[in-house]
Amino acid sequence: MEEDTKELQKLRVQMTEVNDVIMNDLNDFFKIAQMIGEVKDKLGLPHFDPVRESEMLKEIEGKNRGPMSPDMIRRIFKEIFRSSVEEMGIEYRQRLQVQSSRPNEKTIIKVKKIEIGGGKPILIAGPCSVENYEQVYITAKRLKELGINILRGGAFKPRTSPYSFQGLEEEGLKILRAVADDFNMVVITEILDGRDIPLFLEYADIIQVGARNMFNYFLLKDLGKINKPVMIKRGFMATIDELLCAAEYVYVGGNHEIILCERGIRTFETQTRNTLDISCIPILKRETSLPIIVDISHSLGRKDIIKPIAHAALVAGADGLMFESHYNPPIALSDSAQQLDLKETEELIAYLKDRFTILLG
Repeated sequence: MEEDTKELQKLRVQMTEVNDVIMNDLNDFFKIAQMIGEVKDKLGLPHFDPVRESEMLKEIEGKNRGPMSPDMIRRIFKEIFRSSVEEMGIEYRQRLQVQSSRPNEKTIIKVKKIEIGGGKPILIAGPCSVENYEQVYITAKRLKELGINILRGGAFKPRTSPYSFQGLEEEGLKILRAVADDFNMVVITEILDGRDIPLFLEYADIIQVGARNMFNYFLLKDLGKINKPVMIKRGFMATIDELLCAAEYVYVGGNHEIILCERGIRTFETQTRNTLDISCIPILKRETSLPIIVDISHSLGRKDIIKPIAHAALVAGADGLMFESHYNPPIALSDSAQQLDLKETEELIAYLKDRFTILLG
């Protein structure tokens, strides 16, 4: 028994020594992986290379002399490779300028007298599309009475079908500006083409990059050169990292007034238009100081559950909500099913005010 105990202690010492070797070798492996990640970033290459991973696994399996089985070797090294790719992503994100260097840091976007990201949730509302002056005026008048100071509306509309209403374009921008000036409101509207930036600088206070254009890096670069806030909507299938990289394009161009917008991502679920990723709100709050708005209309595509979802978004830490409101949704030229009428808008705001005393103002 005593000899067995000594043998066990000896084996444990050997195991500890091997653990130290493995740890040192793994640290060397990850240092090299980080350097590879930096080179790939410069070359614009993806961190994960399935062909290279497959080649390395075959080489490793060929050198295995046991007692570990080929399957176990493969599982262990696939996890090591997966972790190294994840580490590359962490290192990359930490190099992004939009990353918050201090957890409590906040970027506050000031537009006229409105602060976005200052700790007081804001509301952005208005029709999906600008259809005519009367539509925008009637809607905006009631929104202003309810305490909403940022008016949204699409003058240029990116539509899936080329036969759908495409917006009034410059005339729509003029209507938004005229109505907003009447009620001392801020205008936010979506841009589709960098060639239209001069128009938007004239008529808009905040320029929105829609989900379809989140990956339009030429447009993002152009918006990095202007002196107006830009709100970037998360793409249909975009990851959080990809959204941050889109913001980085604007940031490195010199424009640091950036707002992020979660508007739902496309999944296999059909009960809602998209799947609202509530979890991205606290994650983005940890990863960046930029303010985050949640679009509760495009994410849901329905009105019957909008109140609890709005509540949840603000509880999760969103700096504000954006939704569509129309004085007569049944006659709307786009997205009529998800636009709140003025009574529903009033009810939503009353619901939120009961739960958030600092809302609006």
